[in-house]
Amino acid sequence: MLRRLLRILVLTVASLVGFVPGHSIAAETLRVLAWPGYADEDFVRRFEERTGARVEVTFVGMDDALWDKISAPGERPFDVFAVNTAELQRYIDAGLVQAIDPAGIPNVKRQLPQFQARDRIPGLLREGRLFAIPYAYAEMGLIYDRRTVTSPPDSISALWDPRYRGRVLAYDGGTHNFSLAAMRLGKPSPFRYRAGDWAEAAEQLIALRRNVLTFYSLPEESVELFRDNGVSILFANYGTQQLQLLRAAGADVGYVIPREGALAWLDCWAVTTAAKSPVLAMKWISFMLEPEVSHALTTRHGLNNTLQAPADEGAASGKLVWLEPVEDSSRRADLWHRIISGERAVGLK
Repeated sequence: MLRRLLRILVLTVASLVGFVPGHSIAAETLRVLAWPGYADEDFVRRFEERTGARVEVTFVGMDDALWDKISAPGERPFDVFAVNTAELQRYIDAGLVQAIDPAGIPNVKRQLPQFQARDRIPGLLREGRLFAIPYAYAEMGLIYDRRTVTSPPDSISALWDPRYRGRVLAYDGGTHNFSLAAMRLGKPSPFRYRAGDWAEAAEQLIALRRNVLTFYSLPEESVELFRDNGVSILFANYGTQQLQLLRAAGADVGYVIPREGALAWLDCWAVTTAAKSPVLAMKWISFMLEPEVSHALTTRHGLNNTLQAPADEGAASGKLVWLEPVEDSSRRADLWHRIISGERAVGLK
C-alpha cells in the first residue's frame, strides 16, 4: 500500500511540473527562417516530437528578403536561419549572428572531410570563431527545353539571345544578376564592380529584362512558369533542385554549365544573436545533419548535401565561380529594383 501511494504521489507531482515524457507546461518555440526544401513538414514534426519544442518555419526566396527579415529593427523573430557563405559576411558585420561551438552539434562528424575542414571554407570563420555550419550546395547552371533548343546553350549570353525572347526565365535578385552581367562582360571579378562598371552592367540587365518572360523567386514558381509558358531557357538559381522538379513534372530538359562558368553557393545554418535558446538552435542544426534528413535534400529536392558525394547526373562539368561577398549589396539591390521597375540606363550608376 505504501509503495502504491508513493507511486501515485510521484506521478501526480510529475504531471504538475511537466516531467511526463513528451509533454511540457511551457514548451520552447524555435523560430526557423529557411529556403524551400530546408525544413520539410515531416522532419519538423519529428524534431518537435524528439525535443518537445514547437517549431515555427518561415520560407524566403531571395537573399534580399532574408536580410530584411533578420535585420528588421525592433524584435527579431528568428533563432536559426539558412544563409550562403557570401551573404553571411554582412550578418557577421552587423552583429546579427553569434559564434557557434561545433562541439554542441554532434552530427558535424558525419560530414564529408572537406566540410569538416571549416578553416578552408571562405566565409565561415572570423577571427578564429565559427559562425555557420555547411548544409547544402549547388551551382547555378542553365536549364533548357530539348524540344525548342536544338543544341545545348554554351554561354550565359543565351539568356539574352533574341531567338528566345519571351521564352527566358531569370532569377529576381540584384546580387546574382549583377554578377551574371559581369561574367557576360568578361569583368575580372563578378563580385567587385569598379566605378565605371555600373552603367554598362545596368544596360545589360535592362536588355535582359526586355528578353525574359519574367523573373521568378522560388523554385516551384519557376517550374510552373516553365511548364505553362513554353519557356526555352532558364537560369537555374537553385541548380539541380530545379532540374529535378522540372523532370518530375514531365519536362524534357537538359542542364549545362556555360563556358563563362557558373555561380555556385554553399548554404549554412547560422544562429542569430536574438536566439532565445541557442542550445535548441544547435540541436536543430545537428538534426538537419542526420543522414535521413540531409539525404532528403538530394532525393526530394535535387540539392547536394554535405554528408555524401554528389551523383554524376547534373554535377558540374565546367568552372564553378564560388560566391563571394560583393562590393555593395545594397547598391545592387537598389539598382535592380529600379531596373525591373522599368527605368532606363540613364542615371543608373
